[in-house]
Amino acid sequence: MKTGPVLRGWLHDVSPHRSCLPDPWRGERTGPAYGQLADGLRLLILDGRLPLDVVLPGERELATALEVSRTTVTAALGRLRDDGFLDRRQGAGARTRLPAGPGERGMTPIVAGAVGEGLLDMASAAPPAVEVMHQAYAAALSALPAHLPQHGYAPLGLPVLREAIAARYAARGLPTSPDQIMVTNGALHALALMLRLTCGPGDRVVIDHPTYPHAIDAIQRASCRPAPVGLPGEGWDVDGVAAALRQSGPRLAYFIADFQNPTGRWMTPEARAAIVEAALRARTTVIFDETLVDLWLDAPVQPYGLAEPDEGLVRLGSTGKSFWGGLRLGWIRADAQTIQALSLRRSSLDLGTPVLEQLAAVHLMANETPVLGARRALLRAQRDHLLGLVRQTLPDWKVASPPGGLSLWAELPAPVSTAMAATSERFGVRLAAGPRFGVDGAFERFLRLPYTLPADTLTEVVGRLAQAYARLQPGSASARAQMGAVV
Repeated sequence: MKTGPVLRGWLHDVSPHRSCLPDPWRGERTGPAYGQLADGLRLLILDGRLPLDVVLPGERELATALEVSRTTVTAALGRLRDDGFLDRRQGAGARTRLPAGPGERGMTPIVAGAVGEGLLDMASAAPPAVEVMHQAYAAALSALPAHLPQHGYAPLGLPVLREAIAARYAARGLPTSPDQIMVTNGALHALALMLRLTCGPGDRVVIDHPTYPHAIDAIQRASCRPAPVGLPGEGWDVDGVAAALRQSGPRLAYFIADFQNPTGRWMTPEARAAIVEAALRARTTVIFDETLVDLWLDAPVQPYGLAEPDEGLVRLGSTGKSFWGGLRLGWIRADAQTIQALSLRRSSLDLGTPVLEQLAAVHLMANETPVLGARRALLRAQRDHLLGLVRQTLPDWKVASPPGGLSLWAELPAPVSTAMAATSERFGVRLAAGPRFGVDGAFERFLRLPYTLPADTLTEVVGRLAQAYARLQPGSASARAQMGAVV
């Protein structure tokens, strides 16, 4: 079997000349070579850098690429099969997987809402409403009487709001007409509508990995299968995405290109163009979720490219993170034919977005420059505060400064994310463990840490996290009790 771009990149990662693992798999570890190789591969699977449900190259090809004997490769793969990380079927090769157990996605749900007294909520990466939200609703109430003589159903959204959203795209260099906009009940509703339009049961949807957990839920509840492509050390694995598009035959591909949730990364124009080009060749519709595009913290986002395809590229937007999650308003930007097709499908689910919320959004967008500027300044200060706290208090956690968005993606020195989330709750902090952001239990060495709480609250959070983490250190009673609960 020839090694495709995804596996070529993976083989490059696990080669002894790379240091993407905490230690190179060979050279600094002790024990037999096959054990070192098995540990390195296991770590790549847990971190999501080696995608799940991928058929590995043959043992001979692996041995040649890794410069080890075939006996070493055979023994390493055998250990991984015994531990549940590979599934080997006769004539089908060894396929990556994760063992069933507490690391599965359903074990650490993220549910926004009230928390118990004294419990600090770090599971939801959502800021409070902007200060002018009450003013926006007051303006909406003043404008509402003009709409009351009408029936109030608008499957595509109010014309005045569609014009305002189209103008936002045009201001960033992407000419857009109102007939290319559908207003929805949030970006997740928009994704569900796109899944309903483009996909059928069993269809694959390519995603970056990790990603927004509710997007994974939406894909699975539409009876579709997520096809994850792991994020490399920086940026996106464009070759891996192209290979997944070519090999999986997906109907849809979904990416959070602007300050990705949970990592905070921003996709370059070159990467976007390459992904869109590969998707067009594969006849796959690409969705760029731009929910966080307003929340740049280091530098403004670049204008859109000039060569936008008329079809095959869909953008989702939302007011949830920019202004307030309670507004429950989002939109789809696509070609006019797709918008009309969505309108026909939508009528079997709902008949439109509430008028009052749409009028409030019109007011917010008309006055957004100072509002978003203040929001970015506050988030920037809270991001820097949380970064400093984690680096000082938890120095063996690896955290990078994201250029925007709402959270840090912390890499832990051991696969204890689920155990950390369980232990932290006993210290008064609710966390979303890493596996919640992946497929089939990946990312046990990662935690998402939002910086949406005030600075003094974040100080208290990190202090409590340090206490919880101390309970998981080797030798503690809590660590021994948790060992059976960690994949």
